[in-house]
Amino acid sequence: MQVTFLGTNGWYDSATGNTVSALISARDFDIILDAGNGIAKVDQYLTQEKPVFLFLSHFHLDHTEGLHVLVKFRFKKGLTICGGAGTRTNLAGLLREPYTVPLEEVPFPTTVTELAEGATELPFRVTCLPLVHPVPCMGYRFEIDGKVVTYCTDTGVCDNAVTLARDADLLITECGLKPGEKSPLWPHMNPEDAIGVAHRAGAKRLALMHFGAEVYKTMEERRALKVQFEKDCPGLVVSEDGMTIEV
Repeated sequence: MQVTFLGTNGWYDSATGNTVSALISARDFDIILDAGNGIAKVDQYLTQEKPVFLFLSHFHLDHTEGLHVLVKFRFKKGLTICGGAGTRTNLAGLLREPYTVPLEEVPFPTTVTELAEGATELPFRVTCLPLVHPVPCMGYRFEIDGKVVTYCTDTGVCDNAVTLARDADLLITECGLKPGEKSPLWPHMNPEDAIGVAHRAGAKRLALMHFGAEVYKTMEERRALKVQFEKDCPGLVVSEDGMTIEV
């Protein structure tokens, strides 16, 4: 199994990357995590031989603005879009004229699935729980191909993130803040927070993404995190657009 980081910025595109999106390439399925502008590159990594699932954490635009490019894709095995309660209504508001092509008019079959909190058996098991954010935001735990990959972005430290990441082979989490910084009114995590969640959960490996574009203005600032925190978190991944890792 591979994970490819398509967009690793939070809030807006910059010289450091596109807004947030990632791809889990499993044996029988391709799973896209969020639809920031990075999703426009996903067709470079798809075989078109597997069904595609897109999981939306929430509807802030840096996680959904890439939805307007869905019409350029040709998902031959179809696309299933998954999210929490209200996903159908929110998608109908975003994907419509005069803004973009409506979902029912894209050139491949689509299904929208609203997930309840807890575990759901799709063709693979996914568990979703709410995170701490100013708007409803879901974290996901995927159990597939004998591996566990957890995705928690746009959140402060919370017990649900730890629960989702329990013994995960890979925890992908946000790093919107610089080391030592806090944002109590707009919950996000700094590297120490993310490492703390990984340690509490017993996650085997941690990958940081969703770097605040206004906070991490250069790649050097991001890459310095690996040097600073590698000792505390062996195998730490500081993601960049286009990076692929094995799970």
